Amino acid sequence: MHVRTSRSPRGDGLLYRLYMGRLRRELDDAIHPRHVAMILDGNRRWARAFGQTTAHGHRAGAEKIHEFLTWCDDAGIGVVTLYLLSTDNLSGRDSDELGALIEIIGELADELSTVRDWRVQHVGSREGLPENLLRALDTAQERGTGRSGLHINLAVGYGGRREIADAVRRIVHRHAETGGTLDELADLVTPSTIAEHLYTGGQPDPDLVIRTSGEQRLSDFMLWQSAHSEFYFVEALGPDLREVDFLRALRDFSRRQRRFGQ
Repeated sequence: MHVRTSRSPRGDGLLYRLYMGRLRRELDDAIHPRHVAMILDGNRRWARAFGQTTAHGHRAGAEKIHEFLTWCDDAGIGVVTLYLLSTDNLSGRDSDELGALIEIIGELADELSTVRDWRVQHVGSREGLPENLLRALDTAQERGTGRSGLHINLAVGYGGRREIADAVRRIVHRHAETGGTLDELADLVTPSTIAEHLYTGGQPDPDLVIRTSGEQRLSDFMLWQSAHSEFYFVEALGPDLREVDFLRALRDFSRRQRRFGQ
């Protein structure tokens, strides 16, 4: 695991534009991640800093997500996973804030499924999610059938430990349906089999995990999939994330030597 923290240069004048141009040139022949996972954190702190409601902060974060996905798509990244609502959030957030956040996520899923040829997939447990949100997620996913563009995983009702437990549970249930023995089951529980039964089964693991707001922890996000990921932490709060932060993350990723234990 490699960790890097970044502070973004401020301003949007001539020097900033020159710096952006230099970054883009450096990335022309660089190796890009196939899969980027994002924890867009700091919406509530951003709202407090501007004297706004928490819901306003979450809406600003949702708008930034649209920008972020456009940057990823333009950079040729194939898969992006966004951590939007954890299993802990479902029980730990104020009911008014949670209600507003659920509405915003539903609207975001609907919007993203109409952009370019993007594909949306819900990754997470359906347990505890309201029916209106589940309908929005299902509709967004169905809309992307047959498309081949950017694959967007919306981690909603998601917990990394819950995901691993669910994967093992699926393996056990399917084995029981075939009438297999316990010894045979023990042989089935391998890293590759568990990976196949995760919410993201069949997808590449994230090469790069980005988190905003200066926090340096995973918060139960993609615990299994991020075993060999590179990590990049940005000081900016979620709604303040800028393209320069993203480009610097890509540049940093391209410079790392990924040995995978070798």
